[in-house]
Amino acid sequence: MLRYLTAGESHGPELTAIVEGMPSGLKVSPADIDADLKRRQAGYGRGGRMKIESDRVEITSGVRNGLTLGSPVTLKIRNRDWENWKEIMAADSAISDRTVTRPRPGHADLTGGLKYGHSDLRNILERSSARETAMRVASGALAKRLLHEFGISVFSWVVELGGVKAGSAALGGSTGAEALFRRAEASAVRCPDEKAGRGSDSPYRLARRKEGRGQPRRLVRGRCDRGSARARKPRALGQEIGREALFRTYVHTGHKGR
Repeated sequence: MLRYLTAGESHGPELTAIVEGMPSGLKVSPADIDADLKRRQAGYGRGGRMKIESDRVEITSGVRNGLTLGSPVTLKIRNRDWENWKEIMAADSAISDRTVTRPRPGHADLTGGLKYGHSDLRNILERSSARETAMRVASGALAKRLLHEFGISVFSWVVELGGVKAGSAALGGSTGAEALFRRAEASAVRCPDEKAGRGSDSPYRLARRKEGRGQPRRLVRGRCDRGSARARKPRALGQEIGREALFRTYVHTGHKGR
């Protein structure tokens, strides 16, 4: 069983992941992982942080001469923005005039502050930031490399967003998964239907996050917590699993809800 553990703060010096359970003798290179890290930084709605960071992974254990050793693999990504936050985020001493006392809706700020007894919610939000997903992508890229050895490929795309659906003609017929994936890669919202993709950015602007819930720590087991891992993404409002769930939607707009 593969298992990964991530560590690091959004504006700390680096992010780290340890992947346990990789077999020995698997060909791995940083370029395999960097390709998915680059994909993560593209698409609609990316913030100013993406203009600062240019993620490149460092493999610091578990791989030698391009082959896995069977021991845990350690992955690291440097935070370039750390240079602007050294005084605030230093481990030995930090200035205290940038404290955060108001929890943000839809984040783990309130839950984490209560659970761990922090009055400065920066101690929580730095960990529960979307920046942490960079290490999830890196760990997932390593898992994809293992699946590739068994002839398994992983593809994904958006079929519906805020009531805007990809047409059945674009998704069905003789179009294969790889072709749909290539179309999605060319779309800012990752929709293989070009017509639907042009109109589906507005739900992003309309979406509003509600009450703060969450858990700032990360220990995810691939066997049973896939749903939990997806729901922890800051933009995730809900999820359904199964064929029928593909064409259902539940939209939060403002204070209204079901």
